[in-house]
Amino acid sequence: MKYRFIREHCQDYPVKAMCQALGVSDSGYYAWKRRPPSQRQLADEALAARIRQVHQASHRIYGSRRIRAELVEQGQPCGRKRVVRLMRQLGLSARRWPHRTVTTDSQHTAPVADNLLDRDFSAQTPTTKWVTDITGIWTAEGWLYLAVVLDLFCGAW
Repeated sequence: MKYRFIREHCQDYPVKAMCQALGVSDSGYYAWKRRPPSQRQLADEALAARIRQVHQASHRIYGSRRIRAELVEQGQPCGRKRVVRLMRQLGLSARRWPHRTVTTDSQHTAPVADNLLDRDFSAQTPTTKWVTDITGIWTAEGWLYLAVVLDLFCGAW
């Protein structure tokens, strides 16, 4: 990771200064740079190309589970965590569709209640005009609903 960072930023900073800052030797970095890619790295590059193909073929909808299932179906055995790691390195993720909950049906045939307030939100006495609202809030436990009931009278109690 450190050597890869140095290689990616060698145009911006001196190699010697980065090696010192990251606590690695210059000779170690240059030996790593000359070293041929390992079998695992070559296999990861080939698998990454196939992951990119499957992801694009799915119109960028598939996540790691579906991509892995597709690869296994094509005869390429691989683990899901490896697919997750390579997708993260490639910057690939499943396209998430926005969650849309329809709460209002304006095209209904049910009777609509009369507008009794007619935008007059002042009340002369308590408990004569009430307003309410409800909203859904998505939490880790699921949907929670918050209901509010307000008396429009603002006089001194």
